[in-house]
Amino acid sequence: MPVMFLAMNTSDPNTTDTSRSFGFRTVREEERQGLVNDVFSKVAERYDLMNDLMSGGLHRLWKSDFVSMLNPPKGASAFRLLDVAGGTGDIAMRTLGAGGPNTSAVICDISPEMLDVGRRRVADAGLSDRITLIEGNAETLPFDDKSFDAYTISFGIRNVTHIDVALNEAFRVLKTGGHFLCLEFSEVQVPILDRIYDFHSFEVIPRLGKLTAGDAQPYQYLVESIRKFPKQEAFAQMIRDAGFQNVSYRNLTGGVAAIHSGWKI
Repeated sequence: MPVMFLAMNTSDPNTTDTSRSFGFRTVREEERQGLVNDVFSKVAERYDLMNDLMSGGLHRLWKSDFVSMLNPPKGASAFRLLDVAGGTGDIAMRTLGAGGPNTSAVICDISPEMLDVGRRRVADAGLSDRITLIEGNAETLPFDDKSFDAYTISFGIRNVTHIDVALNEAFRVLKTGGHFLCLEFSEVQVPILDRIYDFHSFEVIPRLGKLTAGDAQPYQYLVESIRKFPKQEAFAQMIRDAGFQNVSYRNLTGGVAAIHSGWKI
């Protein structure tokens, strides 16, 4: 049986607890984060390439839509962003480019290797005075309550061990009126495209990872982790359960990815 058909049946659509899954493997809950950290230590220097392989290059357009939805103020108003799992700085730098002179960002990432890449990029862009990079866990953010105007996480939430805990932390650190935005790979909801995407994910991406990075395993985990992640409505409900209101999501490219939005009111 082709791998793409096997992929369609590997996750329970009603399950939102991914704390013991490492791709399609079941692991001890306490070892999962270390395994995920190892993946990102290996791909940090090729992170953009990884996203290009995972999305066919579309992640660049999706991120533009994502920052447009964030809509940082273009005037003199102060706007403070927390970008979680944003180690390479892509979303934070895009946000500063879209916002006004008093827009600033804090990047919090659990991977020191990803943060090293981000520090170089932020410095090269001349933004070190407006972007701070801090090592930290999404489940135990090292920030005070009501510290940020917006919280973003892009292609990172599915790698968190306890997603519900991370969402509660997002709610805690946002100011009243703060905006939560998450960009994540999701369930393809267009017939035929779903089969094509499965074939690309399980047959093409690991092979390309092997050719370009010399190691297929991190890419195998990443495509499997997408299938284990809660589907659009299930994840939207998790966001509501964390206390957010006016929760919505918008599919991108037929559901290959989705932008999830919620407000702390």
